[in-house]
Amino acid sequence: MTSISRIQNIKGTHDLLPGDTVKWQFVEKKIHKFLHLHGYAEIRTPAFEASDLFIRGIGDDTDVVSKEMFRWTDLGGNDLTLKPELTAPVVRAFIQHQLGRKSAVNRLYYLDSLFRRERPQKGRQRQFNQFGIEAFGSPHPEMDAEVISIAYNFYKEFVIKDLCLNINSIGSPDIRKPYLDTLKSALSSVTDELCKTCNYRLDKNALRIFDCKNPSCQKILDDQAPFISDFLAEDDQNQFYSVLSLLDSLGIPYTHDKKLVRGLDYYTHTTFEITSSALGSQDALCGGGRYNKLVEQLGGGSVPAIGFAAGMERLLIALENIDIENNPDIYLVLLGERVLQQGSKLAQLLRMDAGFSVVIETARRGMKAQMKEANRKKVKWALLLGENELDAGSVQIKDMASGKQENVPFEMIISYLKDNPG
Repeated sequence: MTSISRIQNIKGTHDLLPGDTVKWQFVEKKIHKFLHLHGYAEIRTPAFEASDLFIRGIGDDTDVVSKEMFRWTDLGGNDLTLKPELTAPVVRAFIQHQLGRKSAVNRLYYLDSLFRRERPQKGRQRQFNQFGIEAFGSPHPEMDAEVISIAYNFYKEFVIKDLCLNINSIGSPDIRKPYLDTLKSALSSVTDELCKTCNYRLDKNALRIFDCKNPSCQKILDDQAPFISDFLAEDDQNQFYSVLSLLDSLGIPYTHDKKLVRGLDYYTHTTFEITSSALGSQDALCGGGRYNKLVEQLGGGSVPAIGFAAGMERLLIALENIDIENNPDIYLVLLGERVLQQGSKLAQLLRMDAGFSVVIETARRGMKAQMKEANRKKVKWALLLGENELDAGSVQIKDMASGKQENVPFEMIISYLKDNPG
């Protein structure tokens, strides 16, 4: 006999089972409510886009574009990519639908799945989920402070321990070339001490050398490298210190991390990251910053913008001990074929007219098995409907917490349950 091999999920993906999705729904509901309170409206973009959007937006020397994109050519010859990040698609939609003409400032948020061919590890999968915000139209520091405070206060609501906001400014694009020339010159004598990745980045995209996780490289950078925040023009400095002043007024603590540059090419001016020791070594909860040139770079007008992206998986790891219950209210125990129609009608009545969550028996098991299932589902009440109850026009209602059981006529079931909430 030929054995049939089991089909399993693809490496770097995972299933969310009912015990998991309860927590996800809880967090998702919080996200929608919290961002609505701040005046942000949800936007949803397609799962795949033209590859050129990410090449132009993120930069072809970034790891995301050069190594991690799920990219293919379809039967029509179109070069397509499953979206690896969300800022570029939101900017594309902002330009395409001319949202800037409808409002001077556009506040948008998203909650979506993304795809990167990374090495899977805890909190990092090849299909992963992010939420975040993008604010278009204001170049002023109060917009930066609003976006950063939303991110920080959102995590604070969950009482996540050891929250740390790291912030920096990488200034306007005008200072980039002279700074990078200085950086390369400063590190030219120690290239043999840097890792292979740092040497590649130093040649192709030197700013990203600060993203290296190698401790020995970080020590060299501390000792040898100039920091871009020391090269800021006066306007850039004023912008940055105004942002810090606003954060001070909001009571939001921060650390000025001069090595924080973020990994994508489109960032300008403010960059920030929020971390927590609750995540272990992969401690980043979210990150973001300004990208004042990206709209123009992707074919729109000159529109300043700022945003952040946050990993859902990372947040759920930080909340892994949270206990969320989403149990049904009622288990409707049915005994005998004669009660099936009345049982179905009763379940529909309780759901549609009274708003109770009801699970009805469909496996035709015995009383003991059904009551065991009611206990497993942790319902408030078990409603027992057998042929004797059907003939009497009533049900037995059992309060599962107290064990109290009463016979209740059909027409009084809803009022009884509402008067005895348990």
